[in-house]
Amino acid sequence: MSKSETKEATIRQLYTELNKYCSSADYDKALKAANKIIGLDATEWKAAKCKLVCLIQNGKFEEAIKFIERGTSIPDTTFEKAYSEYRLNRAEDAFRTIQAVAPGGGGGADQWAGLAPNLKELLAQILYRLERFDECFELYRNIIKNTHDDYDDERRTNMSAVAANQCIVGSGGGKQQSAAATNLPEDTYELTYNAACALAGRREYADAERKLRTSEKMCRDSLEEDGASEEDIIDEITIIKVQLAYCLQMQGRVKEASALYADALRHKTNDAALTAVVSNNLVVINRDQNVFDSRKKMKVATSEQADQKLTSRQRKTIAFNNCLLAYFASPSECGLLASRLANAHPDLEFQSLLVRVSQLARDKKYREAVELLEAYAQRLPAGRTAELLQVRFAIVQLQLVAGNRKAAIETLESLGEARYQPGVVSALVTLHLGLDNKQAASEILKSAVEWYKRQKSATISDSDLSDMWRQAASFHLRGGEPETAAKSLEELLRTHPNDMKLLAQLVIAYAQFDPKRAQQASKRLPALETLTTVSEIDALEATNWMMIAKAVKRKPNQPAGGGRTTGDQSPGVGTPSAEQQQQAARKQKRKKRKGKLPKNYIIGVLPDPERWLPRYERTGYRKKRDRRVKEIIKGSQGTASGQADQFDMSKAYNQTKNSPATPGSGGVTQLEQNAAAAAATRQLPRKSQHKKKKGKH
Repeated sequence: MSKSETKEATIRQLYTELNKYCSSADYDKALKAANKIIGLDATEWKAAKCKLVCLIQNGKFEEAIKFIERGTSIPDTTFEKAYSEYRLNRAEDAFRTIQAVAPGGGGGADQWAGLAPNLKELLAQILYRLERFDECFELYRNIIKNTHDDYDDERRTNMSAVAANQCIVGSGGGKQQSAAATNLPEDTYELTYNAACALAGRREYADAERKLRTSEKMCRDSLEEDGASEEDIIDEITIIKVQLAYCLQMQGRVKEASALYADALRHKTNDAALTAVVSNNLVVINRDQNVFDSRKKMKVATSEQADQKLTSRQRKTIAFNNCLLAYFASPSECGLLASRLANAHPDLEFQSLLVRVSQLARDKKYREAVELLEAYAQRLPAGRTAELLQVRFAIVQLQLVAGNRKAAIETLESLGEARYQPGVVSALVTLHLGLDNKQAASEILKSAVEWYKRQKSATISDSDLSDMWRQAASFHLRGGEPETAAKSLEELLRTHPNDMKLLAQLVIAYAQFDPKRAQQASKRLPALETLTTVSEIDALEATNWMMIAKAVKRKPNQPAGGGRTTGDQSPGVGTPSAEQQQQAARKQKRKKRKGKLPKNYIIGVLPDPERWLPRYERTGYRKKRDRRVKEIIKGSQGTASGQADQFDMSKAYNQTKNSPATPGSGGVTQLEQNAAAAAATRQLPRKSQHKKKKGKH
């Protein structure tokens, strides 16, 4: 056998092994077999194709791209190269790779018409990653229209996801795509979930919540029918629950949202983007509380693994929240993060500037903060008036916090025609009144009224100006300027011609400087007779406003309306009859309640005159004896035992109590005996009560 024949036999044998390894998905051995074939014959493009597929299946995308760039015998490697770049998160490179082989080339709706079906599918994924949702939606619609296979459900799901993201981003084609997406039947939990996301993008959170709960139930039922494990079911449901938590959070139901977020983190899903979103939303709920936990969660949300899978809108939001968190947690780091935010996202330059300004204001560096805002305002182009107003209002806020009202007034007055807006006018009037400058406040209101009369601005309706007209009229009437007040009232009457209260105020204003106009205007007021009717008079007479309702009773034969009848000599409703007066007199004679007497009261004994004195100030008070002293020493030190009895007051009391009292005998009088008896009757029960209390304890 010749060498060529031997080589061909070896290659055939290696192809047999390659086919076997590829069928069993053993890509490592298949890769070795393909390398052997290529080593024997570099022109074997089928082996090269198998090698490229094996590299992609093993996740070796960098090696696959290098293998393609070195040059191979494979006829077309566009799909493999674009797919490898897509998987390496190089979506722009993948798009350029496909665009290079697109026959349309110039753009438009038919730009991708000549591409192979597999390239169209890949291109749709790349456009979705690039967030070019309009083109992506049109491409999916073209694919679904021209392709019918087992993957139709996946394509419809992807198209609904594109429409949902379009609603969230809010670009020009959002309404058209949303209308097309609503025509898709919501027969799977994925389609229902995407429809809910579209509603959330339009801020219809209540409707989105209902669809998400339906999607959750459909997901569990579908996966249980397919025999999925509980862990797989929870993995799939967690995504739905996180979106549900977001809808609840946006509706203000923070506690429910926090519980769902905590469950999602407890489950430890492998989806890095989902974990980042949950961590960011929990940081928003925490605000300036629990800062240490928020910093840990923000570290997860800003990880490189999560950053690759998040959309640009999500990355921008997380970066801004990280900057705000640094404002509370790390003031030294706040300025650096704000600068990075402005560089990475130029559309958030003003927001990052506000964070830096707030940091300076917290450190009471108001002048530096105002200078930063002034420098930013000077860089703004002339057309961005709305943003310029925001900068000026931020400067005013800083000046007011610093206590510089005059500077705040100057800033507001430098706004040009924007200073005539109702809110600015109100702020200027309030600031002038705070400085006790009523004349300047009056001038502000006058100029605002005159400006609106000249402009007839269509941007602000008359109903929006009603409050300003009313406040201006009231202010000028109180300030003694009826002519200016009349101008405001005239503007109000133009929009509210049937308001008689305004007309009456206008008459009062006219009367102070032009009586003729006041008389003419007063003719439009309703006549006095029309303000009251007979029924109102009868109702007033029937009202028992002069006495209690129970004291006035209507007679059985009296008319219910309280009207007068001819020949009726009975007293009117408002005048009580004789019977009613007698009943009222009986009620006034009330029985006097007998006062309660003390339990130890003795009839004929006068009360103790010291009963209102504190116990320690009474005559019979004795200090509590110290039980540690065994012998009682009575009298002064050194006295004889016989003399001690005369100092024993208890014996003296007993002697006086037992001695008979006779008038003029020098003994105790009857009044003194009564007082002593009263004291005895009070003291004895107190001792017994004291003992009872001790017994209770």
